[in-house]
Amino acid sequence: MAQRTEIILDEGWKFSKGNFTDAALQKFDDTKWQTVRIPHDWAISGPFDKEIDKQVTAITQNGETKPTEKTGRTGALPYIGEGWYRKKLALPIIKPTQKVLVQIDGAMSEPRVYLNGKLIGEWNYGYNYFYIDITKDLQSNENVLAIHLNNRAKSSRWYPGAGLYRNVHLIIKEEKSIEQWGITVTTPVVQTEFAKVNVKTKLNGSNLHLVNQVLDHQGKQVAIDTVKSFFGNEGDQNIQIREPKLWSPESPYLYTLVSKVYDGNALKDEVRTRFGIRTINFQAGKGFSLNGNVRKFKGVCLHHDLGPLGAAINVAALRRQLTILKDMGCDAIRSSHNMPSPEQLELCDEMGFMFLAESFDEWAKAKVENGYHLYFNTDAEKDIVNLVKANKNHPSIVMWSSGNEVPDQFGAEGVKRAKWLQEIFHREDPTRPVTVGMDQVKATMQSGFGALLDIPGLNYRVHLYEDANKAFPQGFILGSETASTLSSRGVYKFPVIKAKDKQYDDFQSSSYDMEYCSWSNLPDDDFVMQDDKPWVIGEFVWTGFDYLGEPTPYDNSWPSRSSYFGISDLAGLPKDRYYLYRSRWNKSEPTLHLLPHWNWAGREGEITPVFVYTSYDSAELFLNGKSLGVRKKDKTSPQNRYRLMWMDVKYQPGILKVVALDAQGKPVAEEKIVTAGKPDRIILAADRNKIKADGRDLSFVTVFVVDKDGNPCPTENQSLKFEVKGAGKFKAVCNGDATSLESFEKPTMKLFSGKLVVLVESNKKAGKMQLNVYGKGLKSSQIEINTVH
Repeated sequence: MAQRTEIILDEGWKFSKGNFTDAALQKFDDTKWQTVRIPHDWAISGPFDKEIDKQVTAITQNGETKPTEKTGRTGALPYIGEGWYRKKLALPIIKPTQKVLVQIDGAMSEPRVYLNGKLIGEWNYGYNYFYIDITKDLQSNENVLAIHLNNRAKSSRWYPGAGLYRNVHLIIKEEKSIEQWGITVTTPVVQTEFAKVNVKTKLNGSNLHLVNQVLDHQGKQVAIDTVKSFFGNEGDQNIQIREPKLWSPESPYLYTLVSKVYDGNALKDEVRTRFGIRTINFQAGKGFSLNGNVRKFKGVCLHHDLGPLGAAINVAALRRQLTILKDMGCDAIRSSHNMPSPEQLELCDEMGFMFLAESFDEWAKAKVENGYHLYFNTDAEKDIVNLVKANKNHPSIVMWSSGNEVPDQFGAEGVKRAKWLQEIFHREDPTRPVTVGMDQVKATMQSGFGALLDIPGLNYRVHLYEDANKAFPQGFILGSETASTLSSRGVYKFPVIKAKDKQYDDFQSSSYDMEYCSWSNLPDDDFVMQDDKPWVIGEFVWTGFDYLGEPTPYDNSWPSRSSYFGISDLAGLPKDRYYLYRSRWNKSEPTLHLLPHWNWAGREGEITPVFVYTSYDSAELFLNGKSLGVRKKDKTSPQNRYRLMWMDVKYQPGILKVVALDAQGKPVAEEKIVTAGKPDRIILAADRNKIKADGRDLSFVTVFVVDKDGNPCPTENQSLKFEVKGAGKFKAVCNGDATSLESFEKPTMKLFSGKLVVLVESNKKAGKMQLNVYGKGLKSSQIEINTVH
């Protein structure tokens, strides 16, 4: 029996905000503190408050020169301040030959870790992973683990969350064992007939032998190899896999490495490592290749919050995000601007997403008063080392990023820092290239900053792509951050024109997808570069989902408190723009999407343009059976190339229908929108009707209202109430409205543009859970979710 146990320390934590002089001590009385489960975000409960993150500042990244009052920049949630977590450790008897580690996957922020009153470890960067050997400080009787966190004001440009928002692990193993994060798997040779899998394994102890076994996706052995000699404490093996199955977004095949350490005949340790066999290559004139096939990144940027759950990691919520992105045709994620969670990377391995793992939003020069620049000189190297060591075996990761829009892009010192950081990544992982998201492109062209990077990443600046490609020697450009187009789901503004930084009295942005930030552009401009320039190797759109904080262009317009950039909203509901990207990215299924909605009482006879986002090249539009003409994509403008637009439609209620045409002009698909009548009843649709009875699995239930004929009511915004009975509970609710100040955690919320999403959570007893939804004057509705072991 292998002598390794790993326990997730999730239940039975005591928590309180504030500072307590003796909270680290074993005898401290925490009985009146809140009992919480980890992962936990102490701030997401709210309330939203304008004063929490009100600042008078100029956002230099946005080109501002004069300070103005900013609100909602970090989500207007109470993350600032100190907090304590305490937990009694119920340990088995620890033998003299064993050691005990505590691993923290992320803690916001500046965690200070105590055991029985003694400081045993600390870290500064809230996004990083670290572990502590606590063996020598354990007592034979009861032990108390206490963690102090401190979130400074003005420490982030978005909502950072608060608390032990990622998992905490307790690892008990033999002293003679595999080092934590001590296994490195690479695939230096990949051919059709065979692959060479190189395994480097660092051991604690001497006179040991190591057996590495490779299992296929079904758990069958495909190779086995024994190492008896070591270089120092490291074993180095090359294992041959016959007829390997390669990892890719289209076929994310995973193998499992089972590493067993023996002392004589006694099994001392066993570690399982999932890996994929794949090759990556970045080449001038050719671009990016995966497994020898040239392709372009169809990627999105993601902040780490999960909307109404805040920063607290939840696998069901992460999986739902990735499922939505997969249907859009997305194949890559950039963890902007922070280190990703282990769970997110594991899901990207499984589901097939290439990953750009980012590290920092600041280097030595500040963007915000209490940002990472405070720690850069002392911590940057150890932060990168832990990022790489913890995550290097994920096949999804195809490149690292050492920074985003750092002010250090100017001058010789910045060039030196970029080189220093890149060399640390190369030392720790020679198999992957390094990029930086650059917004000061002219400066980096002149200084040599962009030239030294493995991959020059441009944030926006589409008009400089040609110049940058000529100036940089790499022979390719990555759109490391693109578009920053603004929209509010289901909200449409007139007249329909291209506009920069457009603001309206209701603090919403138009879902015609024609509005963008002063530094950015519309999606179509990026599409042109991706399609026409072979040396542009892909893009990462800002952003896949709306996120808490950074409510541009309304960062001085309370109550705006979350972003408008998302392709999907904060609840995960697709905006119209989702279908624009899908029409281009999803090659396996056709797209046909019609906008806007068709409930415009009072606009009769007024021009109400109609857009169609489709993978088909042409379509015919009908209003109440009358043809409004055929439109065909052409290259007269970026918008005409990727959208079908009828700009002169005059509104009249009824049926708006689009018919897609094939190359011969024959109808192949249609979609229609009907003017809805009076709201009649509530409709519920769950993303999953069966979830695990593990106390943390979630079902996301979309709630919308229809008229008596079943037509959705797209302007309905009345308040609804939610009740959960049976084997689960109400967890959260979100409507995607960036201006809503309603609590995510109370079972009532207004619809926004006719929809919202309710999250229900299983308990640990299998059975049936029922969600009931009520609204004044509406027929109520219920849905049943099965929870299973």
